[in-house]
Amino acid sequence: MLRRRLTLVAGFALTVVAVLSLVHPVDKAVQEIQLPLRHEDIIRQQALEKNVDPSLIAAVIYTESHFRDQTSNAGAKGLMQLMPDTADYIARKSGGTRFEREDLATPQINISYGTWYLRYLLTKYHGNTVLTLAAYNAGEGKVDEWWRKASDKGETFNVAEHIPFPETRNYVHRVLSARTEYRRTYAPELGL
Repeated sequence: MLRRRLTLVAGFALTVVAVLSLVHPVDKAVQEIQLPLRHEDIIRQQALEKNVDPSLIAAVIYTESHFRDQTSNAGAKGLMQLMPDTADYIARKSGGTRFEREDLATPQINISYGTWYLRYLLTKYHGNTVLTLAAYNAGEGKVDEWWRKASDKGETFNVAEHIPFPETRNYVHRVLSARTEYRRTYAPELGL
């Protein structure tokens, strides 16, 4: 009887250990589905090279494409959903002399160009992440127009609630929320 109990207890203990050993991989798999992260080596490299928060880069990629290479209905391409004309501009400014639009399907080039553009916008908007993201989504011209109109009225324009387009306002909120989640969930992978 004692031997049978010990066998049952040992069997139960082994079952618990086996189940617990599966919990972490399952949690990691669920996390990857809910908040994927790919190309973290490229993200870290570009973040360091261009002095951009790696969690911001990951959040933009997640919000734009969920880390899937695709082309939008508007024609934006790749992981960071760059418009071809914007990519041509970035290539000229950053020295990408051999750039061809098909290169936007290459993660290294797409993330490099998208991060260059984020750095450019962060510099233009004096480090204001909200204005940077609004310009990334709606274009610099729109953000400059909104900024000018607010300034003419003596108002400030520096938080998401000031953005007049609901789509852009929601985009900024989604990216900022994703950035917080990437910082929390993937700090080691992003080098934070």
